[in-house]
Amino acid sequence: MPAAQAETRAPADGSVAFDRNLQPIDGFGFSQAFQRAAVMHGSQGLSPARQKEVLDLLLSRTKGAGFSILRLGIGSSADAPYDLMKSIQPTDPGGPGATPKYVWDGDDGGQVWLAQQAKAYGVKRFFADAWSAPGYMKDNGDDANGGTLCGLEGTACADGDDWRQAYADYLVQYARFYAQEGVKITDLGFTNEPDLTTSYASMRFTPAQAAEFTKVLGPTVRKSRLPMKLACCDAAGWAEQREYTEAIEADPKARKEIATHTGHPYRNMSDSPLPTDKRTWMSEWSPNGTTWNEAWDDGSGYDGFAVAANIHETMTAGDANGYVYWFGASLGTTRGLIQLAGDSYHVSKRLWALAAYSRFIRPDAVRVPAQSSNEALKISAYRNKDGSRVLEILNTSQSPVSTNLAVDDPGRATAYVTDTTRSLTPTAGVVSVRGDKLSARLAPRSLTTVVLR
Repeated sequence: MPAAQAETRAPADGSVAFDRNLQPIDGFGFSQAFQRAAVMHGSQGLSPARQKEVLDLLLSRTKGAGFSILRLGIGSSADAPYDLMKSIQPTDPGGPGATPKYVWDGDDGGQVWLAQQAKAYGVKRFFADAWSAPGYMKDNGDDANGGTLCGLEGTACADGDDWRQAYADYLVQYARFYAQEGVKITDLGFTNEPDLTTSYASMRFTPAQAAEFTKVLGPTVRKSRLPMKLACCDAAGWAEQREYTEAIEADPKARKEIATHTGHPYRNMSDSPLPTDKRTWMSEWSPNGTTWNEAWDDGSGYDGFAVAANIHETMTAGDANGYVYWFGASLGTTRGLIQLAGDSYHVSKRLWALAAYSRFIRPDAVRVPAQSSNEALKISAYRNKDGSRVLEILNTSQSPVSTNLAVDDPGRATAYVTDTTRSLTPTAGVVSVRGDKLSARLAPRSLTTVVLR
């Protein structure tokens, strides 16, 4: 019997239902906060030609990842050496009731330039997030080392001042400055890792305090008439974020204000849905590690394969609507996607793990049911608004694996392979379609992206 006929009759060991809907997808993104955007813009020697190449790697849908979300850091520091983010009001204006003394340099640590470039590439989602309020608004007088916003329930600031409204006005003013530069902030967050105290910009909120502040910030945003949605709370662990989400959901007024619940999987993984029917984003993560790593699969836990596995878990077990990686490009032993070094750069396979998803799974896509009886295969599938469909297959086996999937109306298939030797490389002979069956021959320890049109 001819091989092609034998393949047609092979029973399906999995299925994809592109006609059914799971969660909608808002997009995939990255951040260049803490002066990383300035480095990308040449502050440490990267030439304009190289800048364009790095931009293409992060933002182009044909040459790179095609990211669709940019996360911006709202500064709180009095000055802006490398690794700090300068406040738009670096000095106390004289108390929470005083006339604000905002200062805008039109650069914001290189983030304005990057946001404008991202907009030119087609990015429409700009998520501005604050790590801390300026120190003079907090009970410890410092934008670093934790502390709490004065005026929140349970705080005891020396002068008894209440900075809640002034901080809400501050955040809205940041968005106004970006609008002035031609960039519309679409998502606004007021806290980052409120469950941690760190030596850099940080500010504590209990879950109850986070819910409390949303009821100050929400009306302030509406009054501004800026088209922004509120996000909260970027807890350092997904389980910790569950506590913040529960507190917001339990307060009817707070619940109405928050459109997106955001969490990080540093302390524990994003492997279950957050307790809300609102949007949820994995809003920051990169794997731990001690060296720069360009490998796809070296067992380090911070290679490209580890990132691909995290994306799969977050989108399938965590039911996330968005996935925002930490640094796109940084220096030294970064776990970012690109390492910058003077007028050169190096690319990690982590970039291509993300690009396999972000380039093809676009905003307003929908995840659809997909499953395989082969435990070595991690499968997820998505239907884009333009009708194109995407199947992601991560082969965790050390051996090649063949699979036959039952797919409704599969159409024409193109396969892109990412593994030790390939980086989202179009590869013939990997998939074939006959009738309602899609057959794939998967390389060991590989990520295969199948696009159906």
